[in-house]
Amino acid sequence: MRWVFLLFLGVLAGCQILPAQNKAGVEPVAAEHALPQWQSPRERDHERVGQIIDLRSGTTVTVEQMLAELADASVVLLGEKHDNPDHHALQLWLLKALETRRKQGSVVMEMLTVNQQETVTQVQEKIRAGDMPQDLPLALDWHKGWDWQQYGALVTHVLKQPYPLLAGNLNRDALMDIYRNPPELTGIKSTRTDVVERLSEQIRESHCNKLPEAQLPAMLAVQQQRDRSMAAVVLAAAKPTLFITGAFHAFYDLGVPLHLQDLQGVDKLTQRVLIFAEADQDVPAESADFIWFTPAVEEQDYCADL
Repeated sequence: MRWVFLLFLGVLAGCQILPAQNKAGVEPVAAEHALPQWQSPRERDHERVGQIIDLRSGTTVTVEQMLAELADASVVLLGEKHDNPDHHALQLWLLKALETRRKQGSVVMEMLTVNQQETVTQVQEKIRAGDMPQDLPLALDWHKGWDWQQYGALVTHVLKQPYPLLAGNLNRDALMDIYRNPPELTGIKSTRTDVVERLSEQIRESHCNKLPEAQLPAMLAVQQQRDRSMAAVVLAAAKPTLFITGAFHAFYDLGVPLHLQDLQGVDKLTQRVLIFAEADQDVPAESADFIWFTPAVEEQDYCADL
């Protein structure tokens, strides 16, 4: 059951992007005023750092060009590497930038579970009334598996806004029920053979290729039911909405966007996917609209002690 425990802690490795080969010859984007300073220690001198690539054309774009397009989308999905502080700093910067361009409807987060929503709403109402809790993560019942130092600034900002902070994920009890009795997933896009095969391989890799094959169907069900839950919350959220999640959950061809289409036939053009990636990583062109490259955190071997 250790594999189940690892999954319920968030499976950080499962939301990461695979290392890429260096690609030379792309001019870096000029530094934009007021962008946050880099914090991650590795790959700071990499030629990709700071670049924003439009994956549909393969061209480098400016922050302003990307913002103009994101501001017109009713759903913006941001895919992160959970332990990279630069990704969190850029998310907060991006949200504030979008707030100046449009009236934000909501923010949805993978890091909050749907059973926390009532608590989150109550805390937000108190903060709007001028009553800031002394211990905000305690008041929110924030899960310790998500590093508050990484998420605290953005969560605090959103809680002060007139639009709601929404919880998208399933809690541990719900995930255990799914693991024990995997439900049949309905829909055309999310149940395609290629999607199932690629997600299964990603689950194997995130569990160091040591997961017993007999457990794979249950793990796949947990992964996809999490995405289905988050998609349902995003669909119901006031628009425009910003969704913050791990990279794989945001991918057009693997994650929440497939479930958005299965649930309501959402046209891809109403969404935009931006992936924050470390400079030595790659994102498939079909997985997102934009990729924003950052320095990298120290490498961790999650399989070393298994």
